[in-house]
Amino acid sequence: METLQELLEKDLSSLTSALSAEFREMEGTNLLITGGGGFLGYYLVQSALYWNKNKAAGRPIQLTVVDNYRRGVPQWLVDLKSERTMKLLEHDASLPLPAGLPEFQYIVHAAGIASPPYYRKFPIETMDVNVNGLRYLLDYARSRMSTSAPVKGFLFYSSSEIYGDPPPQNVPTPEDFRGFVSCTGPRACYDESKRYGETLCVNFARQYGVPVAMARPFNNYGPGLKITDRRVIPDYARDVLAGRDIAMLSDGSPKRTFCYVSDAVAGYYKILVKGRPGEPYNIGVERPEISMLELAEAVVAQCRDLFGYKGKVVRQVAQEQEYLVDNPNRRCPRIEKAREHLGYDPVMGLDEGLRRSLVWYNYNREAAEA
Repeated sequence: METLQELLEKDLSSLTSALSAEFREMEGTNLLITGGGGFLGYYLVQSALYWNKNKAAGRPIQLTVVDNYRRGVPQWLVDLKSERTMKLLEHDASLPLPAGLPEFQYIVHAAGIASPPYYRKFPIETMDVNVNGLRYLLDYARSRMSTSAPVKGFLFYSSSEIYGDPPPQNVPTPEDFRGFVSCTGPRACYDESKRYGETLCVNFARQYGVPVAMARPFNNYGPGLKITDRRVIPDYARDVLAGRDIAMLSDGSPKRTFCYVSDAVAGYYKILVKGRPGEPYNIGVERPEISMLELAEAVVAQCRDLFGYKGKVVRQVAQEQEYLVDNPNRRCPRIEKAREHLGYDPVMGLDEGLRRSLVWYNYNREAAEA
């Protein structure tokens, strides 16, 4: 089993190679990443710093990483605090940016609560960052469009959840599918605020020329997704590393495709730099589409090889009453648009992605509750 550093080196090297054109274009600019202390921030931040250290041609990307750090600054960010090309800022991303910051040419709005148990627990905060925080950033970008250093790229993290539960004829799901989403159900705070966020982006692009594009992630996983996040793969890993049987909290039939984080982050930076204003892009993989039972069995097989795991998959009922309410039966993207517009080309297979994720969890068994 490789060390944690060897694993990160593999991912960051391949990621920056896939983004050589995009990072080259971003050299010498200021990049703002909100929610940079979270799951996707893990490789969004580290890939840009890796580029600065190993591949930049003397004009590094200057990062400002914003997070509320309510659970403290994560250790991986603490370890990077001495980086000269990064500034950490404690700030609530649902509020306007404070004064005295650099003039940003690129903005990634990744702040938010994305784990269903947590956004159901904090619905107002979930909506605030997806709507109010986004609006403040769009207004900032608009204010800079007529200056000598305008915003060149703006990425809003939407969600594949805006599609709701598509009928079979709309799976794999294209970007022009309008969705079946409840506006009052237990997931509505997340789904509907992402939908309205996209409406804000489209109209700021049309009316004011703000170069904002939207990402619709499909089940990203991998290093950075905390073991306490309460999404399915970290839940399975938590059971394995605690020596328990894997608890499956459904009948195992819902199907998903899973996109490893290095492939996903490559797609997000491509949207930031190349995405067409006002356009949404699915970021994920089209195959394999597997059931939750098949996923659990794949994790068991990997963990037998990695850790000598002797557990099995058992069916349990979630303690949270609304755990499965409005849960989509299938989630699988069409990604032709991202391929055509952006050159997006995910390459990580599920078996290797799961292996790398489980190795990472072995080194990151403890985490504050997400």
